[in-house]
Amino acid sequence: MRSLVVVSNRLPELRSNRPQAGGLAIALSEALKEHTALWFGWSGRISKKTITRARLQHAQGIELASIPLNRADFDDYYLGYANEVLWPVFHFSLGAMDYRRSFVEAYYRVNRLFAAALQPLLTGHEFIWVHDYHLIPLGRELRARGVQQRVGFFLHTPFPSYGLVRAIPDHRQLLSDLCAYDLVGFQTVIDMHAFTESVIEAIGVQRVTDDQLRLGNHLLRTGVYPVGIDVDAVMATAHQALEIPRVKRLIAGLRKRHLIIGVDRLDYSKGLPQRFRAYEALLADYPSRRSETVFIQIASPSRTGIPEYDELRRNLEEMAGHINGEHAELDWVPIHYLNRTFDRSALAGLYRTARVGLVTPLRDGMNLVAKEFVAAQDPADPGVLVLSELAGAARELDDAVQVPPYDVDAIANGLDRALSMPLAERRQRHTRMLEIMRNNDLHTWQRRFLNDLSALKACSN
Repeated sequence: MRSLVVVSNRLPELRSNRPQAGGLAIALSEALKEHTALWFGWSGRISKKTITRARLQHAQGIELASIPLNRADFDDYYLGYANEVLWPVFHFSLGAMDYRRSFVEAYYRVNRLFAAALQPLLTGHEFIWVHDYHLIPLGRELRARGVQQRVGFFLHTPFPSYGLVRAIPDHRQLLSDLCAYDLVGFQTVIDMHAFTESVIEAIGVQRVTDDQLRLGNHLLRTGVYPVGIDVDAVMATAHQALEIPRVKRLIAGLRKRHLIIGVDRLDYSKGLPQRFRAYEALLADYPSRRSETVFIQIASPSRTGIPEYDELRRNLEEMAGHINGEHAELDWVPIHYLNRTFDRSALAGLYRTARVGLVTPLRDGMNLVAKEFVAAQDPADPGVLVLSELAGAARELDDAVQVPPYDVDAIANGLDRALSMPLAERRQRHTRMLEIMRNNDLHTWQRRFLNDLSALKACSN
């Protein structure tokens, strides 16, 4: 019997060999292998008409149910409200917000569509686990259709302070929608506290305990569940990746130079322009690093068609060209900027080869690249993680070289410090971070959330 239904905006392409760029898809596809589960979401296809009946299929032991979106819904729900309103506000970037009433209408229309397509598939005995900011109203829409089983929600992004939340014109409705769930999970305690403050200030929620809130007759539980990775799987993949021909060619091409690696989705929240300027500052202010380092930045394409993303791509291409034009030698190109998605084996090989992992988002819910970089290292000769102090992962990985992501000179100094770090210190830091990651791995994350959701079974609304 099915025990779990997971709902996310989009289903991963589990039936293909295409690499997955999103941390959510990777985390969930691994976690769901422990359950008899149904995964519901948008198929990734655009249809000419609205379709409310889900298509069922199976892949990698998981039952998948999907629906397409029509063009208007995709443009206004996904590109519009989700990624031009919620995403920038949740990542503390109000200047990037573009609010339109048509976006709001599409956002709620698509959530009603999801509920209408999902409800007939439910048996009444599963737990339902809804993921991320695209689907905040889904719990309330399912309740309106008579769904009685426990419904949990997990936010993969940061949750902003109340002062930022208030910038969204319909923030009270969003906060009320979040309170319709039985359990709402966050990446860090900071996010949970920001949510609690917002619902108390905006809609009169009452605090029962530190992790329990009441709105009317409904009792809501909150919790902190930092997303992890499968540490052993990443370690094994990284070790095996050293035998991949293209990884071997990379190692040979480095000519004993130190590799600095950055891997991100192309997104303004990742701090890529600041990162490029920091590497340029490293070359300018620490002359010994010239010719001895190579910086590879992979930026997987993301949300094409949104002006801010297209402009970011152009700016990064220009910056990479400028840095190489200013500093390159006949036998040395300092920066390699790759705007494409690579498979996980190749990335694991890059992590294993790198002396420094450079992960400097301006704001991030967790950032699994940071954890994957640490897991991929050779324990006998590990590289060093340079990590933004505003990434969720910084709450766990104290032994990374933490830097303020807006301070270019501080990042450059962090890079120099990482490149200069003695082997004994590198080993100590790596050992401590690996232990923390094992204690909070991917399987612990999903078990803790679902155990807490299950424990609410006897609660009444």
